[in-house]
Parts: sequence; C-alpha cells; structure tokens
Amino acid sequence: MQERVKALGLFSGGLDSMLACRILQEQGIEVVAYKFVSPFFDAGAAPRSARQLGIRLELVDVTESYLEVLRKPRYGYGRNLNPCVDCHAFMFRLLGQRLEAEGARFLFSGEVLGQRPFSQNRSALRAVARLSGFEDRIVRPLSARLLEETEPERAGWVDRRRLLNIQGRSRRRQMELAASYGLKDFPSPAGGCLLTDLHFSRRLRDLLDHVPDPRPSELEILKIGRHIRVSPHAKVVVGRREEENKRIAALMAPGDVLLEVRGVPGPTALWTGRGDPPWEEIEFAARVAVRYSDAPPGTRCEVAWIAAGREGGTLRVEACEEEEIRRRMVGFGKSAQSRD
Repeated sequence: MQERVKALGLFSGGLDSMLACRILQEQGIEVVAYKFVSPFFDAGAAPRSARQLGIRLELVDVTESYLEVLRKPRYGYGRNLNPCVDCHAFMFRLLGQRLEAEGARFLFSGEVLGQRPFSQNRSALRAVARLSGFEDRIVRPLSARLLEETEPERAGWVDRRRLLNIQGRSRRRQMELAASYGLKDFPSPAGGCLLTDLHFSRRLRDLLDHVPDPRPSELEILKIGRHIRVSPHAKVVVGRREEENKRIAALMAPGDVLLEVRGVPGPTALWTGRGDPPWEEIEFAARVAVRYSDAPPGTRCEVAWIAAGREGGTLRVEACEEEEIRRRMVGFGKSAQSRD
C-alpha cells in the first residue's frame, strides 16, 4: 500500500491558506497547519478556520527568535517595521526543520503571485524560498503553475496539473473556489500583523532603540495606552479606557511602578523601564496620570503608587502641561524607520 503524502503548511486562517489546504487535500495529501505567533501576530482566525477544514493546527510562539529577524532583516522593511521577505523565509525555515519529525515531505503556503507588491512579487517569492534553506521543497498551490517546479511536483508527490495559476490582487477566483468547497466562515482579507501599523512600528522602534532585550510584557504593552518616554531607560504608559487600565496593571513587571489617582476618575499609569526609578520620574508619572484624570485644572491630587514586589506610598501633585507630554509622546508625530 502506497504511503500517504504529508505536507506542512504556513496557515494564517485566511481564505488563501484555507484554499491551499483544500487543493492539496483534494489530491489525497494529509496537511498539517502551523501558525507561528508572537506579540506582533497572534493566532487570529487560525483555530476557527482549522476546525472548519478538519485539520490539525499547531500554534508555536516564536517571539524570542523572531526579534533577531526584526532587528536586521536582510531584505529590509516594508512601509513600516514589517520585514515581510525575511519573515516569510524565517517561518518556512522553522517549518522545514519540522519535516523529518512530522514525517512530512514538503511545505506549502497560501501565497499568491502578485497579490502584494513588496512581498509576493516573483523575485520576493524566490528570495523567501532561497533564504529559508528549503527552496526546492516549497509549493504554493494557488499560483504554482506560474512558478518554477519544485521537488514535490517533479517527484509526483503533488500533481502540478491540479494546482492553480492565480495571480494579482483580484479575489474573484478565490471567492468562486470558496463557494465550490462550501467554505463560508473565513475572515475578510486584512493585515493581521501589527508591524504594518505605523503607530505600533514607531513604538516598537523606540523600544528597540532603548532596550536591546525587551521582555514579553514590554512588547505586549506596546499595543495599548499612551506611551510617554521619560528617559533613555524608562517610559510611562497611561490607560485610555477601563480595559486598558486593567491590562496595564496585569502587565506590571518586577521593577515597574503602578500609579492611580485617588478621589477622581482617572487612568492607571505605569512607569516601566530598567533599573531603579528616580523619584522625579515617579513624580512625572503621577502628574501625567492627573493630567488624564477628571480633576479640574490646577487641582492638586493624591496619587497612590506601588512598586512591584516592593514598597508603595502616595504623593500630591498637579497635572503636567500638555506640551510637556506632547514632546515626549511615543508613536505619533515621529517617523518610524522604514524602507520600501
């Protein structure tokens, strides 16, 4: 009895990756989906989409190793801090390293030739494959007939004639395929990577410029609140709504200082950085918290503070000037490092 061919796929949970799985399944190929996650790209729709397809999904956290890709991408960045070519190559490399353990023969993805001008043009797809170290083991079922043959096709593990020749940004053929496969529950096409977001990229660039080895909590907190840099080693993060206040408190790490205004509704503020916080920075954080509270202008408010794992106390301060905050704000009004 002939052994069933098995393939490992990069799986976002979007329609293209779902269709890539279905196309291979039609040929009797067993597919296993992998979704790599980090603070920059989460599981998203992948679990729901995998259940709809009835396939196994593996979620793998790559935060630590991904930071090296992010710092020095060989092929540079997209519009913001998105190193798309290096990122895709990194993911294919990790996936390829699992081929033997999984008993799989090749890799695949839902990439479409020409769908994205920077990362899915012909030269970019070649660069991704080359940089991954598994150049001859990658199949892109949606566009395979427009691309060079790879070993899975030459060896007959997958029938190239039954793969597709989709290219460009139109979604018409994908929608027709979805209808033919009975796929109804899939997310609308949208970027699921925070590295493509201008304001997030500015915050991340600021963090990497000041902290060579960010903690997971320092990456997570980039997604929420107002960020105000107080010194090269520290910043203040202020919640904008109740759920952000709760999240900020939950992300408090050893050495951080949490502050809350007493007596009037107001935000949670967090001094976060490296080393012991100077008192003037704690005082500034308290003044920022008062500025974003409901306290009338000129009011001296009591602000409670507590240092993680250490002491706490209170101080009375007035709100700081808006201009002082604006000058130190991270994420708005400054250019992120980016290349096309």
